[in-house]
Amino acid sequence: MRTLLFTLAATTMLAGTAQATTVYPLDRATILAGSPFDFKVEFNETVKPEDIKVTVNGQDYKTVFGQEATFTETELGKDDKKLGSALTLRKLVLATPGDYKVEATAGGETKSVTWVVYGTAEQPKAKNVIFLLGDGLSVAHRTAARIMSKGMTEGKADGRLAMDDLDHMAFIGTSSTEAIATDSANTMSAYMTGHKTAVNALGVYADRTPASLDDPKVETLGEALRRQTKKSIGIVTTSELQDATPAAVVAHTRKRADKAEITGMMFDVQPDVVLGGGSAYFLGKETPGSKRKDDKDYIKQFQDAGYTLATDKAELEKAAGTNTGKILGLFHTGNMDTLLDRNFLKKGTVGKFPNQPGLVEMTEAALAQLSKNPEGFFLMVEAANIDKMSHPLDWDRAVVETIEFDKAVAAARAFAEKNPDTLIVVTGDHTHGVSIIGTVDDDKAGPEMREKVGTYADAGFPNYTDADKDGYPDKIDVSRRLFIAANNGPDHYETFRPKLDGPFVPAVQNEKKEYVANEAYKDVPGAVFVQGNIPREGDSGVHAVDDVVLQSTGPGSEGFKGYMEQSDVYRVIVDALALAPAKK
Repeated sequence: MRTLLFTLAATTMLAGTAQATTVYPLDRATILAGSPFDFKVEFNETVKPEDIKVTVNGQDYKTVFGQEATFTETELGKDDKKLGSALTLRKLVLATPGDYKVEATAGGETKSVTWVVYGTAEQPKAKNVIFLLGDGLSVAHRTAARIMSKGMTEGKADGRLAMDDLDHMAFIGTSSTEAIATDSANTMSAYMTGHKTAVNALGVYADRTPASLDDPKVETLGEALRRQTKKSIGIVTTSELQDATPAAVVAHTRKRADKAEITGMMFDVQPDVVLGGGSAYFLGKETPGSKRKDDKDYIKQFQDAGYTLATDKAELEKAAGTNTGKILGLFHTGNMDTLLDRNFLKKGTVGKFPNQPGLVEMTEAALAQLSKNPEGFFLMVEAANIDKMSHPLDWDRAVVETIEFDKAVAAARAFAEKNPDTLIVVTGDHTHGVSIIGTVDDDKAGPEMREKVGTYADAGFPNYTDADKDGYPDKIDVSRRLFIAANNGPDHYETFRPKLDGPFVPAVQNEKKEYVANEAYKDVPGAVFVQGNIPREGDSGVHAVDDVVLQSTGPGSEGFKGYMEQSDVYRVIVDALALAPAKK
């Protein structure tokens, strides 16, 4: 297959020269051979179609593409602002690998872009792929999880995380196409399509028109597997199933908030196992708790398509043993509760949803079901609450979620030991600005909590215990605990203590709609005011631009090394699965 490069320039009807402002896919895009994608060129000005000349590797684009693009004389933006002309070609397929230079000229202006179309190995290296993602997983989360769950003696960890011993590693760049910063939509979309995109976008390049569902699409991994294989597909998450990370396996939208539409996109692909929260977007608008604006009942549609419904831990266990091959697990109307609240503190929404399964239980159920397919499977597992607790600076909950995530990694490794034709990939989608500074020691003299912070040699070691050997600390509010701090956030009160009454809410809105420190924590003994360093419209900490760490093991994992873009990760996965073999 080849990669197309499209450069367009056009002249206006009246005066001046129009240039192709943007070509989608963007310059340096990498495209899987045979994978359908949408091609679009946006002009600054309104132009005549006869004034446009587009070539691909020196040939007229229609010769290479085999079809003619649709010309739009004037695209409209917000408030019907005229944006200029456009060419669009949907579901374009390039079957021949190679470099494609696309040039577009109009008047004296020329623009060119280059794409790389690539093939894969002729034979699959892996039968199964388990892709485990800790949303927001940063190095500090991992370090804290290791110390909190395993302990440390004389400077050496008393145990290792399951993810620590995966034998291939890479640093992964997370930036979006519009900024160095990013979100979970763009980052997971890059993993699942091989194309980087803009913040909030899933499975599309974000174009200039305001509509969120008409942007140039690229094929998702879920769609590629359906197109090329008979493998099963599984999605497991502790978030809403429509949230950015799980949605990226199947969805196409400029706006990740299109959750009702994403539910329909998930039904279109029909992953064999779908486990998580977000039932509010499966229910018709007349059903209590629904967040849909129509009468579509996707629970019934999934059931009619052969899915067994599970709504709690007991039903999941039953479904895994008796269903006909497909499971729809909906365990919360929104995001599922954290393990700390679910299993230990009984806070959050546990009273309303008392029997939610954990990430490990969902992962094991998915593996048991998906592995019945002799053709193999792809399973995506997301620990969503690492991120959802890091935003409000609730580090204890985020770290306990990381421990749970690592136990899901251990479950994947146990499966791979019995099924060595399994590729395991463990990574984050982006990081948070978080570091472990030292410890907080309640036994230090003085009323000021700040003076109880130990740094350097004064930090010592925390005194978490795990008497029942379940891998979790018996309690998090020990007398000498990790001191974890953020480098960004809103105004808030630092209490130097775990939040045992429920997840931390650092800031609330005032009458000016600005976020200010939540005074509910003001009178906690020893609390100190921390001035924020992000804009006042921000209510929580933001993502960091730091690289994430990827670790992997199994057939094909040797492709992960050095520095990689997130879009490169897709290429390693599809190569391991041989989704574009040269002989085809």
